[in-house]
Amino acid sequence: MNIKINSVHFKSDKKLEDFIREKLQKMPTLFDGVIGSEVILKLENTETRDNKIVEIRLLIPGYDLFAKKHSKTFEESTDQAIEALKKQLVKHKEKIKRL
Repeated sequence: MNIKINSVHFKSDKKLEDFIREKLQKMPTLFDGVIGSEVILKLENTETRDNKIVEIRLLIPGYDLFAKKHSKTFEESTDQAIEALKKQLVKHKEKIKRL
């Protein structure tokens, strides 16, 4: 699976990128049609601590699934976004089976 990670206005460290790759590598086990993913990491300039934003676009044939989450850490945001994508994948898989 092709995983593309972009960080906006900062340089992400290898440890964070490895964490994201490790989590995303498990997605094809839920659905065989996963082609790749695009991850965007952003730092929001706000006074709140929940300023780490992770956007993940999961590429599957015919559709793109998308999740955007923010929290105190990029790891937490990544976990939340991946959980949201897992739910979307299960729904998509059920929809395909009905057709």
